[in-house]
Amino acid sequence: QVQLVESGGGSVQTGTSLRLSCRDSGPTFMSYALAWFRQVPGKEREIVSGISWDGVNTYYTDSVKGRFTISRDNAKNTMYLQMNSLRPEDSGIYSCARHRQSGLPSHYTNEYSWWGQGTQVTVSP
Repeated sequence: QVQLVESGGGSVQTGTSLRLSCRDSGPTFMSYALAWFRQVPGKEREIVSGISWDGVNTYYTDSVKGRFTISRDNAKNTMYLQMNSLRPEDSGIYSCARHRQSGLPSHYTNEYSWWGQGTQVTVSP
């Protein structure tokens, strides 16, 4: 049974940092790509960052490149998103997701079959 649980969100000020974690209780964590998505009111959920099964291949949306770092520890069944130099536009509900069949991340929301409940990130000016 796959269950993704995020933690680490919160309310912070511009320029500070947060570290999100996503723990997967399933037995095949290490086989699949993972990703962080963000949703804000009135907009579609969008990918922020993705990582391949082995951590070698990563993807970042342009707005977070150089500020966010995605990583995973397969021994701990956990994925992380280190978010530095946070901006108000980074605010939203961050959800982790596991790809349905591939070890490489994808931009497409419908290719992810398992989702966490989401954690709120609020960055104030």
